[in-house]
Amino acid sequence: MTPPPRPGRERKPTAPRATDRPAPEVTAPRTAPARGVPPPGPAASSPEAESARRVTAFLRSLLVRRKGVLAKLAAWSAAESAQTFLGGYCVARSLDDGFLKGTPSTGLLWLAGAAVAILLGAPVVRGVFAQLPPLTEPLRDELVRGSVVRALRTATTTGGRADTTAVSRLTSQTEIARDSFAGLVLATRSFVFVAVGALAGLLSLAPQFLLVVLPPLVLGLALFTVSLRPMARAQHRYLDADEAVGRRAEITRSALRDTVACGAQEATAAQNRRAVDEAAAAQRALARWASVRTFAVATAGQLPVLLLLVATPWLLRQGVTAGAVVGALTYVLQSLLPALHTLMTVLGAAGARLFVVLDRLTRPLPPGPSPADAPPGPRRTGRAATALELRHVRASYGPWARPVLDALELTVEQGEHIAVVGPSGIGKSTLLHVAAGMLTPDQGEVRLFGHAVAACSRPELTALRVLTPQEAYVFTGTLRDNLRYLRPGADPSAVDRTVDALALESLVDRVGGLDRTLTPDALSLGERQLIALGRAHLAPAPLLLLDEATCHLDPVAEATAERALSARPGTLVVVAHRLSSALRADRILVLDGTRAQYGTHEELLARSALYRDLVGHWSQVRG
Repeated sequence: MTPPPRPGRERKPTAPRATDRPAPEVTAPRTAPARGVPPPGPAASSPEAESARRVTAFLRSLLVRRKGVLAKLAAWSAAESAQTFLGGYCVARSLDDGFLKGTPSTGLLWLAGAAVAILLGAPVVRGVFAQLPPLTEPLRDELVRGSVVRALRTATTTGGRADTTAVSRLTSQTEIARDSFAGLVLATRSFVFVAVGALAGLLSLAPQFLLVVLPPLVLGLALFTVSLRPMARAQHRYLDADEAVGRRAEITRSALRDTVACGAQEATAAQNRRAVDEAAAAQRALARWASVRTFAVATAGQLPVLLLLVATPWLLRQGVTAGAVVGALTYVLQSLLPALHTLMTVLGAAGARLFVVLDRLTRPLPPGPSPADAPPGPRRTGRAATALELRHVRASYGPWARPVLDALELTVEQGEHIAVVGPSGIGKSTLLHVAAGMLTPDQGEVRLFGHAVAACSRPELTALRVLTPQEAYVFTGTLRDNLRYLRPGADPSAVDRTVDALALESLVDRVGGLDRTLTPDALSLGERQLIALGRAHLAPAPLLLLDEATCHLDPVAEATAERALSARPGTLVVVAHRLSSALRADRILVLDGTRAQYGTHEELLARSALYRDLVGHWSQVRG
C-alpha cells in the first residue's frame, strides 16, 4: 500500500516486504588495475608491441645515462675475450709444437701460457662485478620511486582504493628486476665476448671448424629466440596468478571472522583453490617452456661437440692437425658451451621475469584527480533529482536463501531525514548496503541522485554517498587527519565548524588537540563513533547513511550528532535504535519481515502494529 503523499513531496514508496536478515556476505572488492594504454589511433599497435617498446625505451634510457660504466665493463670483457682465445690456442700449440713433436718442454711452456691466462681471469671477474652496482642500483631506485608514486597516486585519487599489490612491487618485484637485470648483463656480456674469443680462436686454428660449429650454434640460438615471447607470456601469467594468490590470502585473513559467521567457508575455499590452481597451471607452463630451453641448449652447445668428433676424420684429411682438433674441443667445451648455457638459462628465466616485471612497473601512472575528471554530483534537471530511489529491489544472501528485501520500493527526496526501524536482523543494514552500492541486489534498480548505482564507478559512488557503520574505524594519526579522511583538502575553518556542530570540544581536549596523534586503542567505542560522525559531517557527499552509527553514544550526544548531520546540506538516512532518533526524522520506514510501511510517527502509530510495539518497547527501556 502507498501512504498519502506528504505536502511538497512528489512521490513516496509503496510497501516493500522483508525477511530475517542473515549475516553480511563476505565478498572481495572488484577493482581493476590501472592500465597506461595510449588511446587507439588509426594504426594502434598491439599491447605486446607497446609493452616491448616501453620496456626497451626504459632500459635504453637507463643504459645511455651509464655510458662510462658500460665502457669500463666492455674493457674488462675484452680482456675475457683474450683469455678465451689464449686458452684453446695454447692447448693446440702445446700438442702440435710440443708433445706430438717430442719436445715436452715446448708443450709445457704453451700450457703454462694457458694457465697464466686462466689465473688472469680472477682480476677480470673482479673488475666486471665492480661495474654491476652502478648499473643495477639505479634501476632498482627508479623502480622503487615509480612504485611509491603509483601507490600514493592510486590511494589519493578521489575515491581511490589503496593499492594492495604495492608491497609486492616494492619488495619482491623490484628485487626480481634488479637481480634479473644483473644476471642478464653478466650472461649477455660473457657470451658475446667469449664467443668472439672462441670463434677467433677456431678461425685461427682452421677455418673448417666454423663449418662444423656455427650451423648447430645458430640453429639452437634461433630456436631459443623463438621461445622467448611465449616464455614471457607464461611468466606474465605466473606473476598475475601469484599476485592473485596473495590477494586471496589477504582477503581470507581479514574477513575470516565474517566468513565463519556467514557460513561461507566452502565458497571462500573454492575461490582460494581456483587461485592456487591457476598459479600451479602457470608454473607448469613455465616448466614446459623450460624444457624447450633445455633442448635449445643441447642443440647449440652439445651438438657441436658431437659433430666435431664425427667430422674429425674429414678434418684430418683436410690437413687439420690433431692439436687443432683438441684446441677446437677446448673452445667448445670450456668456453662456448658454459657461456651459451648460462645465456639461455638467464634469458629464459631471468630475462622473461625482467621483461614482465618492467612491463608492470613502467606502465604510465594513473592520472591524478582534476576538475574535469571529478565524479559527478547530483544530476541537475528541471527539478531536483531524487536522492535515493529503490525500484522493486530484491536482495538475498545466496541463491536458495529467503530474500532479506523483497520488491522494495523506496523514494527519498533531497534534503530529507529518514529513519529506518525494525527488529534486530530484519534487514535494516542490508537496505543501507544496497543503497550504498556495496551489495548488489538480485533484482531491481538502485539510483542515487538520478545515477544508476550499478553503472557508477567506485569514485563516483564515493562522491555521492557516505556509509558510516556501527563499528567505527580510527587510524593512528592526528585527530584532524582522522576527521578529514573523506575530505583531505578541508581547510581548518571547516574542521572547526564540524567540531562545533558535533560538540567535539571535550574529545579534542581529552586527546590533546586536533594535531595530537591518536592511539586508537585508548579511545572508547563512543569516542570512535564521534570521530566517524565528524568524518561524515565533513565529507562532501550529499547522502549520509548511518548504520546504527550512534549506538554507543548517550542520548544527548546522539541528538547533537543527528541534528548536526540533518542540518548539513544533503540527505540523511539513519538506522535508529531509540525512539528519540526516529522522532527526529521527517519520515520513518518500518521493516517487519513481511511488508514495510513508510510515514510519519503519527501515521505509523495509527496503522503499524509493529511500530506501536517498538515505541512501547523503547518507552519501557527509557523509563
